Amino acid sequence: MSKTINNPWIKLKNSLNQEEYELIHALETLCVLEDQVSFKLELDYKLMDKGISTDKACLRDINDFMYFDGEQLIGYIGICYFGGAAMEINGMVHPDYRRQGIFSKLLKLAISECKGRNAGSILALCDNKSVSGLRFLDRVGAVYQSSEFEMYLNQEVYENIQKQTNGIIFRKATNEDVREIARQDHIYFGDDLDEENEADAENGIILPEDEEKRGNIVYLTQVEDNVIGKVKLELIKGITGGIYGLGVLPEYRSKGYGRAILLKSIEKLKEAKATEIMLQVATENSKALNLYQSCGFQETSRMDYFEIK
Repeated sequence: MSKTINNPWIKLKNSLNQEEYELIHALETLCVLEDQVSFKLELDYKLMDKGISTDKACLRDINDFMYFDGEQLIGYIGICYFGGAAMEINGMVHPDYRRQGIFSKLLKLAISECKGRNAGSILALCDNKSVSGLRFLDRVGAVYQSSEFEMYLNQEVYENIQKQTNGIIFRKATNEDVREIARQDHIYFGDDLDEENEADAENGIILPEDEEKRGNIVYLTQVEDNVIGKVKLELIKGITGGIYGLGVLPEYRSKGYGRAILLKSIEKLKEAKATEIMLQVATENSKALNLYQSCGFQETSRMDYFEIK
């Protein structure tokens, strides 16, 4: 039986402070242990994002929706935006307070916020093992779009593979490279590309130097002077390394460069003292999945994406 909510109130935030981070993280930990599922809340990214934006319109945006009973946080939904058209939402409710409409209320607020910011699409994320979460999304008419595996590096397997990086050079991207990054994201992931306007933060692109302030470093990958691809590396709390947005331009594929970029990314994160390294890959991308597995990555969870119409 659910606990009675005696003093309900909702807190809306543009960015998180340390106390709010700790409250949400504690709720996440409780739900993970209770339900044996994973979340994609990007709390560390959000905490590092605090105070970076100077755009007044951005400062009015609401990204975090917290439902309290008195001083206890019992529900949370967060909006994550990484550039492009889509906005992602993910959240949870305290196991003792479920089936009282908490998530529905927070979801309504989050959807309204996304619409107010002219989101091209609103994607709700749900662990594939979360039976209750999947049922809820079905009830609200969410439409399945895609899935991705989260994978972690098996150190023992990695140590026994051949490590050749084919002369790959990593060059840290600057704001002057934003159009090239947008062009490559369009090629690899189908992100919108505005050919006529400047590709900058005003058109949904997060600038590389702003990314670095959030703990993410975008590298353009080169062989000699030729740009052949890119990758983004993240180090969370000095412990967990993340590899994102890895891609090789079509004219340089089937030459071992994807594997070389991946291995050099692992090397860089290890140099930064990462004790664990993870990445995410679309479940239907069998070529990338095989590459990651061959370098020692193993699947740990599957996240499903649903579009809220």
